[in-house]
Amino acid sequence: MPCALCGDIIPSQVARCPACGAWARRRDFRSVGVAVFMLLGFNAFIAFGTGISLLRLDSPLAELTRDGYDAAATARALAAYADVFTVSAVLAAITGALYLIWLWRVAGQAAGPRPYPRGWVVLGWLIPVVNLVLPPRIVHDLWVSSGRFTMAGRHAVGAVVLVWWVSLLAAFGLGQAFPTGAESLPEARFSVHMGVAAAACQALAAALCMVSVFQITRLQLTRPVAT
Repeated sequence: MPCALCGDIIPSQVARCPACGAWARRRDFRSVGVAVFMLLGFNAFIAFGTGISLLRLDSPLAELTRDGYDAAATARALAAYADVFTVSAVLAAITGALYLIWLWRVAGQAAGPRPYPRGWVVLGWLIPVVNLVLPPRIVHDLWVSSGRFTMAGRHAVGAVVLVWWVSLLAAFGLGQAFPTGAESLPEARFSVHMGVAAAACQALAAALCMVSVFQITRLQLTRPVAT
């Protein structure tokens, strides 16, 4: 297969051109990373907008008294946000499927031996209990193996991955538990605050995942070929 960058022949058993270091499937790998990055940005945008909208809903609730509170109108407004969280969950699932495709390619092009078989890149997200601890470890391993990091750099990567994973789990839990009850004013305000927390965690998780996708893709595309 000829290299698209320098024209040299790339053996079928290697992923990079031995002459210039370009990936044999450079465009495909980069396009998947760009698609994941953009979908994550859309997720973050929706979550951020949802959080801002809920905060604007909280302001009039704070000024209301029990006598002036309209439970029916508030319940209808909260039900709409519950639909937004459902749509966000569907969009997150689509983004997650494409993310796994990207992660699979990253694992196939990572340098050095891996502590986990490549199949765990997918299985680690699907097996109950295991999927609570293994995915961030795999992402951290692939990130640090894609470049040369000092010990401080490894700790920084670990911190980003940890905050991303905690935010993701919190966003999922809070989004699923988002209450739409509004029988009383305190109950309505609690629902709004939980929705704001869910949206904030979702936006933070998407933003940090964007950082990891960008950095890992960049590192793998610019990493020199070992000689």
